[in-house]
Amino acid sequence: MILKSIIVILFIAILVSLFTGLRFLVKDLGDSKRRLFNSLGMRVTLAALLIATIVYGAATGQIGSQAPWDKQLHPDASQTTPQRSTKP
Repeated sequence: MILKSIIVILFIAILVSLFTGLRFLVKDLGDSKRRLFNSLGMRVTLAALLIATIVYGAATGQIGSQAPWDKQLHPDASQTTPQRSTKP
């Protein structure tokens, strides 16, 4: 659960950095692009951390797919409902 929270926090931080960079782009109007490039560097770093966190979660099995098309990956999950017999 904590890994999923970290992923959500990183994603929100990327969005905040994206809109901060947009604000710097509009506010500076061609003066110094230093703040804009710093915002871009922060966004790239956060994206790399997000990808690394997702890869770590997938590798350790903390985040996994429970989609119906992944039944071959989780054969024990395919029998979630017990089979009823038709005998009286």
